[in-house]
Amino acid sequence: MNRRRSNIEIIADMLRVGENGAGKTEIMYSANMSYAQIQKYLGFLLSHGFINKVKVGNPAVTYQVTDKGGELLKNINYIVEVLEFRNGHNGNGA
Repeated sequence: MNRRRSNIEIIADMLRVGENGAGKTEIMYSANMSYAQIQKYLGFLLSHGFINKVKVGNPAVTYQVTDKGGELLKNINYIVEVLEFRNGHNGNGA
């Protein structure tokens, strides 16, 4: 089934890619995002302290998930797991 991802799913995908540090292009391709989306979501994640911009060269920039961002990702994963279980997607066809 093809459906659009929610904002939370997009944020979680970005945080997963950035856990070990990643550039904008890597995040964009790995999280399957457009340039407009990456700009919007990077701005949000940076302004809320979920990721940091780390300069690794000139002009290379890497984005690194902060502790706060790691906590957010853990919480998103937990909520998704609970919701899937409650919706009967617990692997046994219930």
